Amino acid sequence: MSQFLDKLKANLDGKNVRVVFPEGVDLRILTAAIELNRTSYVHPIVLGNENEIIELAEKESLDIENLEIINPVDCKDKEELVDAFVERRNGKVTKEQAEEILNDVNYFGTMLVYTNKADGLVSGAMHSTPNTVRPALQIIKTKPGVSRTSGIFFMLREDELYVMGDCAINPVLNAEELAEVAVETARTAQSFHVDPVVALLSFSTHGSAKTEETERVRTAAQYAKDKLPEVPIDGEFQFDAAFVPSVAEKKAPDSEIKGNANVFIFPTLEAGNIGYKIAQRLGGFEAYGPILQGLNQPVNDLSRGCTTDEVFNLALFTATQALAIKAENE
Repeated sequence: MSQFLDKLKANLDGKNVRVVFPEGVDLRILTAAIELNRTSYVHPIVLGNENEIIELAEKESLDIENLEIINPVDCKDKEELVDAFVERRNGKVTKEQAEEILNDVNYFGTMLVYTNKADGLVSGAMHSTPNTVRPALQIIKTKPGVSRTSGIFFMLREDELYVMGDCAINPVLNAEELAEVAVETARTAQSFHVDPVVALLSFSTHGSAKTEETERVRTAAQYAKDKLPEVPIDGEFQFDAAFVPSVAEKKAPDSEIKGNANVFIFPTLEAGNIGYKIAQRLGGFEAYGPILQGLNQPVNDLSRGCTTDEVFNLALFTATQALAIKAENE
């Protein structure tokens, strides 16, 4: 087990952060929720039809006796959540439409987070990323000063830790938007007690090539440095110049990064998705995420190919985010 995950558990010990899992009829979700329920880190709230969940538990010989299960269709708080949803959507839905929409487990779960009946949400084992993210954008929305959410991965291999983004949400960003992702990723790293050294990646290092693409990244790096001057941020960098000190000495000797970057910002979603999967599959790193950032409250998206362990660990990340956001708002 990574020391980093051990630290997350230690920081969460006794907190019992309430995390909602909309996909309770999925075996991986249900198994992880049962395991979490035995800890003092996370109090899981499982959504779904009780009869279907009971049937699954009996089939797999799982003990769900002490698990909190809510059926969105007949929940006792349904009317309260419907009214809150109508108010939040500000005239875009009627009460009748809201009642139907909140039968959807992702919308219902997101409303539990919005109304502080839960602290965070983990979904995606059975649903696509848009089905997880859309309710969050409509209900929870982005933090003040943040124009969009983005998705990052924590990459762990033994005691090595790196952060990569955006690998999940935004196909192409302009310089200002890319800078915002860099700043939010640095802040997310800090919320997990990681000291960020941020490199914005490209196929050029400090002007070795000049194209529209490289200038966009170079400009974004400057915007990000202006917004977060206390954090080492630089670009544009080829990956080796950001990561290998001997290469950095030759390609970017005046940069404060010096080949020691631990946060990597990709120029496009295409590059980010390819990059983290190469690190995962060829480099042997465990990929935790995507962790969604920029929202007022944490909502995180699983891969539909996730394992039970990945569900469990993403819940730890979500709970940590929830505590960090609460601390920011106090």
